[in-house]
Amino acid sequence: MSKSLLAVFGATGNQGNSTAHFVLSDPELSERYVVRAVSRDVSNPKMQALKTKGAELVQADLDDASSLPGALKGVEYLFFMTATQYQGNTREIETRQAKDICTAALKEGVKYIIFSSMSHPYKISNGKLKNVEHFDDKAEIEEYIRSLPVKSAFFAPACFMQNFKTHLVPRPSHTGDGTYVVASIINPDTQVPLIDITDTGKWTGAILANPDDYNGKFFAATEGLYTLPEACGIISKVTGKTVKFQQLPDEMFKGFLPVGLREPLYEMWVLSREYGYYGRDMKKLVDWAKGQAKGNLTTLEDWLRRENFVLE
Repeated sequence: MSKSLLAVFGATGNQGNSTAHFVLSDPELSERYVVRAVSRDVSNPKMQALKTKGAELVQADLDDASSLPGALKGVEYLFFMTATQYQGNTREIETRQAKDICTAALKEGVKYIIFSSMSHPYKISNGKLKNVEHFDDKAEIEEYIRSLPVKSAFFAPACFMQNFKTHLVPRPSHTGDGTYVVASIINPDTQVPLIDITDTGKWTGAILANPDDYNGKFFAATEGLYTLPEACGIISKVTGKTVKFQQLPDEMFKGFLPVGLREPLYEMWVLSREYGYYGRDMKKLVDWAKGQAKGNLTTLEDWLRRENFVLE
């Protein structure tokens, strides 16, 4: 049986790189698919590592529509995502990128698209949350892809465990007692879905193993639901430091956020607190998606230990 050609755009990013490596490493998928890794910079060490494992390397850029047809020539299966733009109009830019690649994909005969989507805060909140554009635009792109004459599936990642190294990093308590604090506006019992984003391939690989079965499916991709007090307890266990959750008043929390991103980031947490990251049916959605993953998923404790997570 001849192999199908899979194009993975953004092959140096977390999601694309995980997808490409998973397919190349999986005994079944590597017999069914040739991986074409696509990036703006084929000299990137991550691209060279994929080449060593057998991937084709192709240069293309979602911002250069003329580069897309060549990268998609002969491709049957396509994985792509649009990256949030923190400067400029992210909805306009991401939508243009998505329509350009989908237009080229259809012209080149692509049969199946896997897109990295998101929940739809504007719809989930009945229009109350108007500023989480970096979620809404991806959900709208998903709707656009569903309207096209092509099979498709949608990987929607949860809150990244990697965020515990950035905006969720435990910070020394102002009391000076040696404890650490993770602060947010969400309630102590708010469940937050978490994913090690390098596990992406365990879901996209599952889709590629049974593409017809998953046509039209939405994967609320998470290892599990954690309250922030539970996460703090796990961080305490791994680091040997005392880490506590602190719920902040909304306006105080907003004051700590970057000015240009204040409303989108604030409303992202309101989404989790008031409606659920994936909406009211979150538990049902994540339980189903977790059961579809190909291989063991990385727990928060696994991730912390793998990363040698320490608090100084």
